[in-house]
Amino acid sequence: MSAPIGNHLRRLRFDHSEMTQDALARAAGVTRQTVIALEAGRYAPSLELAFRLARVFGKRVDEVFFWREDDAGA
Repeated sequence: MSAPIGNHLRRLRFDHSEMTQDALARAAGVTRQTVIALEAGRYAPSLELAFRLARVFGKRVDEVFFWREDDAGA
């Protein structure tokens, strides 16, 4: 089952000099496995983590994460 929260993390990593999952994980203070799960849509981040990840890219939270419309009725 995928999380109802989608994200643009993979694209943002590549837009930032092809940042690795490990580099993003270290910058956000999480494990690489957490980044993998987020990118695969298997994990919805806490609000704190969403803000930390957005800050890594200099973006607002709503520029990184979005509600999946197909899950809106769930």
